[in-house]
Amino acid sequence: MYSNQNISVIGGGLAGCEAAWQLAQAGFPVTIYEMKPLKFTPAHHYKGLSELVCSNSLKADRLASAAGLLKAEMERMGSLLIPCARKVSVPAGGALAVDRELFSDMVTDKIVSHPLISISTEEIKKLPASPAIVASGPLTAAELAESIEEKCGQRLSFFDAAAPIVTYDSLDKNIIFFASRYDRGDADYINCPMNKEEYLAFYEALINAQRAPLSEFDKDIFRVYEGCMPIEVLASRGEDTMRFGPLKPVGLTDPRTGRRPYAVVQLRRENNHGTLFNLVGFQTNLKFPEQKRVFSMIPGLANAEFMRFGVMHRNSFLDSPRLLDADYSMRNDPLLFFAGQITGVEGYIESAASGIMAGRNLARKLSGKEPLILPRETMIGALAAYISDKDVNDFQPMGCNMGILPELSERIRDKKAKYQAYADRALKALEKYLSEKEG
Repeated sequence: MYSNQNISVIGGGLAGCEAAWQLAQAGFPVTIYEMKPLKFTPAHHYKGLSELVCSNSLKADRLASAAGLLKAEMERMGSLLIPCARKVSVPAGGALAVDRELFSDMVTDKIVSHPLISISTEEIKKLPASPAIVASGPLTAAELAESIEEKCGQRLSFFDAAAPIVTYDSLDKNIIFFASRYDRGDADYINCPMNKEEYLAFYEALINAQRAPLSEFDKDIFRVYEGCMPIEVLASRGEDTMRFGPLKPVGLTDPRTGRRPYAVVQLRRENNHGTLFNLVGFQTNLKFPEQKRVFSMIPGLANAEFMRFGVMHRNSFLDSPRLLDADYSMRNDPLLFFAGQITGVEGYIESAASGIMAGRNLARKLSGKEPLILPRETMIGALAAYISDKDVNDFQPMGCNMGILPELSERIRDKKAKYQAYADRALKALEKYLSEKEG
């Protein structure tokens, strides 16, 4: 029915290239619409496809890591980009890093050489009719963003103000306590109580910590989003501003002392399994090492394992849990797919992985087959489950991390052994699933 219909893929980044490759490998003609080199976003400068704009690293390559596991799964799913990256890799310790221009050139050559893929430099300003895949990225051009927002019912964000996320297992249970203010409702929040000495030490470290540099377009957005003020900016307005804001202690009693703390940092559940918690009100622009140093001063977080650090930057992304299914299709338009950072997966390889799944699943739908929804034990499956989970409120982008996987059946204290067990389980689950679905 659809075999001769040309499918539009909007965006020639990592997600768009993976999506187009999967469709073409399945026998469907594809046109990638990429406005470069006629027009560039503020972050893009190179003419080629799959441009890496801020780092040449595709994260850790060892299997016993979230990024290494994700890359192993992507290769099993027929990735175009990971084999290219390995061919143009440069020494980077345990990470997979590449020569950025050689990487872009190789991917571009592979795409251009495919007999079923064509490239158009036309700027797409309105959503195309389905079947199509939108992989326009976190800096989606204004007119296309307006068209997406209209389609999605005002569920497109233009600013990413995300707080750090830590694992529950890494918190000090002798210090933290679960409670809600004035004991109203369920005790859904983890509370980290501070005395005056602890608070003042934290305050001094926070206001003197090193901040990440801002681009000009990020500075403009900061001026608009006063409500998303970085915690370090709030602190700089006065010693007690945090105690009357996100660190207010009213309505809470420290069970260790029987008294109200001087200040309280609250953590809110990030996923249904209760394995991840975010620091409420701690959107921040501190450098990542500084976040680790300063936020570890919070009582109960001395040994916290950070699964994501806080970020604040321009980032167009959907409220995906209200809009997308786990195959990356729109619930109200099943042949319109989204892929890449616009879906709420964060990072290069995460974006590419979503492109693989969007491309394969659109091809399967057009062929009359059921979509592939990988097991949650896999990193790809866990990311898809996160962005499509209707129970996730206050949705923020998420990169790959072991904290989004279901807990192991046995408790393993050694971190390296635990992560290896996660990886072994994931690859076994992936092989079993694919053998059942694909034969």
